Amino acid sequence: MLTGQFPRTGMSVSHSHVRTKRKLVPNLHRKRYWVPSENRFVRLRVSAKAVRIIDKIGIEEALKTIRERGVKV
Repeated sequence: MLTGQFPRTGMSVSHSHVRTKRKLVPNLHRKRYWVPSENRFVRLRVSAKAVRIIDKIGIEEALKTIRERGVKV
């Protein structure tokens, strides 16, 4: 929700250099954050990178960014 990551496609390359399609999925988790200004918990679907971003900028600023994208939280 915060970073906008989504599954991508790529190739698996074996030792003999045979290529097969594969899907590269982001490391997503459902996390619950306490928002003091709203006096409630908010459940977000975030990647491991987004968890670090939220720790850095704070949940209030992260929610503002998510809502600017038009995602209902």
